[in-house]
Amino acid sequence: MKYAPLRMDLLGTIFFAMLTGCAMAHSTDTPKPTAALKPAIPAGEETMYARSLVSPGDPARLDRVLAKARRGEPLTVAVIGGSITEGALASSAAKCWASLTARWWRERFPQAKIEFFNAGIGATGSDIGAHRVQKDLLAHHPDFIVVEFAANDGNETKWAETLEGLLRQILKQPNHPAVMLFFTMHDNGDSAQQWHTLVGRHYGLPMVSYRDALWPEVRSGRMKWSDISPDVVHPNDRGHAYCAAFIGAFLDRQLAALPAEGRFAPLEPLPAPLFTDLYEHTDFYDAANLQPKRNEGWITAVSDPRFGPLWSATRPGSVLEFEVEGTVVSMIYRVVKAEMGMAEVQLDDGPTVKLNGWFKETWGTWNACQELGRDLSPGKHKVRITVLNEKDPASAGHRFDVQAIMVAGTHGPSARQ
Repeated sequence: MKYAPLRMDLLGTIFFAMLTGCAMAHSTDTPKPTAALKPAIPAGEETMYARSLVSPGDPARLDRVLAKARRGEPLTVAVIGGSITEGALASSAAKCWASLTARWWRERFPQAKIEFFNAGIGATGSDIGAHRVQKDLLAHHPDFIVVEFAANDGNETKWAETLEGLLRQILKQPNHPAVMLFFTMHDNGDSAQQWHTLVGRHYGLPMVSYRDALWPEVRSGRMKWSDISPDVVHPNDRGHAYCAAFIGAFLDRQLAALPAEGRFAPLEPLPAPLFTDLYEHTDFYDAANLQPKRNEGWITAVSDPRFGPLWSATRPGSVLEFEVEGTVVSMIYRVVKAEMGMAEVQLDDGPTVKLNGWFKETWGTWNACQELGRDLSPGKHKVRITVLNEKDPASAGHRFDVQAIMVAGTHGPSARQ
């Protein structure tokens, strides 16, 4: 049995910013037919658009979705990712890249009813995404999905594993949705694209990169970072428009080459995992679907409407215990500049981990993900959370919020309580 040390994720460095209401929303409005939403490619930017396409992938799934729209049948477009997907720093919900991508479908196929779901949540990566994808995304039975976690995930194996689990859950859906990976970046060009690309190629996914398209422009000085972003990671309206234009350019290419009915390439079976199928089998527990085995001083509340109800305590010594099954156990806890304190967390009889719910940033709430243990033995495992008397000197209180308990390696519903 192995226990993970305390880890302050890359996610904590990503500014949540002020969101525009683009996320976790859906729309079925079909605009009146207008001029097609064609990605305008100004003179001299052809190479930028060419660089944006990392791989066209296997066309079999996307061709079938495009053909469905061509026939005028109802279609569901969806996205999942972090704050860039949620729409942070776009001036309106309509101008975030996700909404603009939905607009591509609506303007290309005005005869089809296009439904749109945005499952982006700021300051989350594919680790949380792999656990919430069933409820937040797949419950809507999407036909076309864009996955964007390159700016929030770390560029290492762990994140390739969680992304792979998220993708395997999507690709196993009986309606055979088409999936695209989309790669964004930080102001220094960093992203998880290297490892994400390994996973994408293994599953034959189309991949489009905002990073590959624009980073050479920024690095060479032909474009200023401030032209496309007002902070270290979130696109402004121009940046969001580029995101959608790169995706739209690829979709236009695929639409132009769409075969006649009955002439599509065969659907390939899901290959064996590249890294692991561990995160293909996950559960996400909050106060709505998990009852504590022990509760001394904790109440339930809703602090973030994008998640379900959480558990909250303000008194040192308050104890909360859960019993869950899985071979990896993680916890989401809220970190925010408020009257927040610290808690001690223990998995089974392993070492304790101290977590701090307070930090100095003012941009909003960070739903921090802490892995408590992995390579666990089959069977039930106990999670105990105790509010400490200790707190950051700058905090005026001891409140600690547990947003969710997450488990992976469940291998089916038999592991659910």
